[in-house]
Amino acid sequence: MRKKLMSVALGATIASTAPAPFAQELNFDEYRQMLADGNPAELFEMEGEELWTSARGPKNASLEQCDLGLGAGVVAGAAAQMPRYFEDTGRVQDLESRLMHCMETLQGIPSADIIKGRFGRDERAKMAAIVAYVSASSKGKPINVDLSHPKVREMYELGEQAFFFRAGVMDFSCASCHGEDGKRIRATSLPNITTAKGAAEGWGSWPAYRVSNSQFWTMQHRLWDCFRQQRTAEPVFGSDVTIALSTFMAGKGNGGEIVWPGVKR
Repeated sequence: MRKKLMSVALGATIASTAPAPFAQELNFDEYRQMLADGNPAELFEMEGEELWTSARGPKNASLEQCDLGLGAGVVAGAAAQMPRYFEDTGRVQDLESRLMHCMETLQGIPSADIIKGRFGRDERAKMAAIVAYVSASSKGKPINVDLSHPKVREMYELGEQAFFFRAGVMDFSCASCHGEDGKRIRATSLPNITTAKGAAEGWGSWPAYRVSNSQFWTMQHRLWDCFRQQRTAEPVFGSDVTIALSTFMAGKGNGGEIVWPGVKR
């Protein structure tokens, strides 16, 4: 009985003196600013720069002749204009699918090995670091995807369809989470990608370092995880549907400022 009374008394004391954090509105802007101070993505950027200039693969070559759309080896501002159409492949490519092309043609690293790989491991991990380096070279620039090209416009329209397409056991679409203002999951705010402002916020802040798992996530990784959370079929790495969704987000957010690499909860 004495133990029971002590337990009740202790519970009453905690209830009366403890603050009620859930009754207070969290300051999400301040929280995000705290995360952004000293973004660990800088470590991935440095690794990516070294990988860009290092001779690797069966051909023992670097990526310094990789054309990201602005000429061989030009990195500054290139990611801000992607996805884009490339004449040499006859495809619209995002940053990762273009890097995969360069790794295969210049270094001899098979695309098939990257496609069947896993995020955070082997060549996928190296690619993520290169993405960090390349994307950081567009920080502060406006999103500038050329939607006048017919192939890019076609991808944009396909991405818009994919964004609203409901699938999986939960009957979710991308728009289920990113189609309205003011939504969030726990401490993570969800941008409304149907608006130019929200699309720029979503597209312009990924790739990003994720504090919760100490990993650097590329946009391909982010999209893969969105499909996983929808409980639907996971997309193939660098597939047209992922590039289409990226084209839709980037094109919708044209003109918005890029903050790559971002930092997330």
